[in-house]
Amino acid sequence: MDPDNPRAPVSVRRSMSLTHVQMWVMSVLAVSTGLHLVVGMIAAAFYVDEARLDSQIGLLVLAGILGVASFMAGAAIHGKSLLSWWVLLGWVPSIAGAYLLF
Repeated sequence: MDPDNPRAPVSVRRSMSLTHVQMWVMSVLAVSTGLHLVVGMIAAAFYVDEARLDSQIGLLVLAGILGVASFMAGAAIHGKSLLSWWVLLGWVPSIAGAYLLF
């Protein structure tokens, strides 16, 4: 190694294009916005009167459908298949809410 002539560091990371970065930003925004709405619907189910079990279940089911739609939107932005195992993650908040509610 010559201190007067150091080697340039080799960069192995490839840069991302602007379009690729925009796709990631849009998909993260779509999924996180949808999941915020899902959490709000689950929270609303906690404030519904306990005598209205049908309303609580309805809110949890709608939250699950919206969660699935959020993940589908993220997949659609990337041009991936809408039918994927990742889409099932949309039901996780609703299942957790149902566990805590009942």
